[in-house]
Amino acid sequence: MNIPFRLSACMLLSGMLLISCTSQKEDDPAMKDLAQKAARFTPAPVKSDISRLSPGNRAALAKLVAAAKVMDTLYRRQVWSGNEQLLQKLESDSSPLGKLRLAYWHINQSPWSSLDHNEPFIEGVPNPRPPAANFYPEDMTKEEFQTWLAGLPETDQRKATGFFYTIRRNPDRSLTTVPYNEEYRPELERAATLLREAAAQTDNASLRTFLSKRADAFLSNDYYESDVAWMELDSPIDVTIGPYEVYLDELFNYKAAFEAFVTLRNDEETAKLEKFSSLLQDVEDNLPIAPALRNPKLGGMAPIRVVDEVMVGGESRAGVQTAAFNLPNDERVVAEKGSKRVMLKNVQEAKFRQILTPIASVVMAADQKDKISFEPFFTHILAHELMHGLGPHNITLDGTKTTVRQSMKELSSAFEEAKADISALFMLQHLMDKGVLDKSGEQQMYATFLAGVFRSVRFGIKESHGRGMAFQFNYLVDAGAFVYDSTGGTFSVDFERIKPAVRDLTGLIMTVQAEGNYAKAKELLDTYAVIRPPMQKALDRLKDIPVDIAPVFTVEEELTHAH
Repeated sequence: MNIPFRLSACMLLSGMLLISCTSQKEDDPAMKDLAQKAARFTPAPVKSDISRLSPGNRAALAKLVAAAKVMDTLYRRQVWSGNEQLLQKLESDSSPLGKLRLAYWHINQSPWSSLDHNEPFIEGVPNPRPPAANFYPEDMTKEEFQTWLAGLPETDQRKATGFFYTIRRNPDRSLTTVPYNEEYRPELERAATLLREAAAQTDNASLRTFLSKRADAFLSNDYYESDVAWMELDSPIDVTIGPYEVYLDELFNYKAAFEAFVTLRNDEETAKLEKFSSLLQDVEDNLPIAPALRNPKLGGMAPIRVVDEVMVGGESRAGVQTAAFNLPNDERVVAEKGSKRVMLKNVQEAKFRQILTPIASVVMAADQKDKISFEPFFTHILAHELMHGLGPHNITLDGTKTTVRQSMKELSSAFEEAKADISALFMLQHLMDKGVLDKSGEQQMYATFLAGVFRSVRFGIKESHGRGMAFQFNYLVDAGAFVYDSTGGTFSVDFERIKPAVRDLTGLIMTVQAEGNYAKAKELLDTYAVIRPPMQKALDRLKDIPVDIAPVFTVEEELTHAH
């Protein structure tokens, strides 16, 4: 039984009401603790307008919503081998505590609380969460994998470290690769069928092409052609579905988790931002790194899409909600075609209104609170996604071609998120200095970024985005760019020092990436990706403010009634 996520918020609220209204449960420590954890996600309607869709596209959209739910099942299997069985057990528990556990399980898509460094909130599950997830044998060590990998031919090494292969044991206990299309065959066959049915319904040629090729990819395990088709997608329905991000693989950041974003393109906002695509080569040419480390020619396409979210599935449903993304991650596609940046505007507006604005009122110095604005919040997220595609990606170490992702191993995601954040500020400042962007927004940009630091760090510093943000924040504090007022317990931006500090940190991170310098990356993260006392004091004052939204999707019900 797959309970629609739009019901999760209602279940969550019901659980909390039980605590406040049922006297015999008021003093139950487990109920109280879990309700406090759940309250960090505030229910937020996520609306999108499907009235402009043609009948064919509306029918296709219903199929894509169904396909997104298949990604839920796939992701649950990838998190932990016992995850599906646990869900069934939770669904059969009708007690108040059981209902609250199920609601919080749906928020996290697992029994581990993403905002609490993935600590379990249900007894009897592994603690800590298995860093290998369900991509590798549970008893496999990193050393065993690396020894096995070193003895493989180059072709097999690419599979073993590739996005779309799990690692399993042969009968003799030796390691072997299993392609996703074999490991997850039943679910992928179901998803492929739904995508083909959607392709048959839509009247948009590019959407039909992508859906058909992605259905093929689910069954062949070759995602290249469908990634290219996704890059060329030009449709009112903008859908992203498949195995993408590698955050769940905490051993090596090699294996991709399944997710889905079913969205509607916002043409008006997209048109405003398309100018950025033509500026990326100039930004690359002016990066504060050695000229030899810059890309002389970026991929030919760098489309930007502003969309409104209709439904998510899989990894994108779990925990903190994605505000934007930059895909694909396949270095071959990025090198040849660039990457696409997708901005989830209705999600960002909900986060800014319900999370960031209350945070700023607590942590920002009085004379800088009025500088917090949605426009620089939105634009920085865009620039963050753009900068994922710039800087070093394919590198050569000791005469061997490799990638930054592979050389940085488990540090890759946190370091890359820090790069995208800080270099986004560099990019926007560069464009302001050139007169492309209005320089009057400079102080708003930095002040809004500072407030946003606390929003991200509250996700936890074991999570890649939060860890990367803590790294940047402490570096900028040490550079005098962010200033702490111990009297009021607030922070402010030193607008003179912030610019050179941003430039220096951008250059440092990208140089470490270009060198594939794992040891230096580890040293930097160990030094800076921590919560120091001033930040902890500020975080303690934010406890009554939700950490993120729990989206309540309204379109699914509308589509259901239409059919």
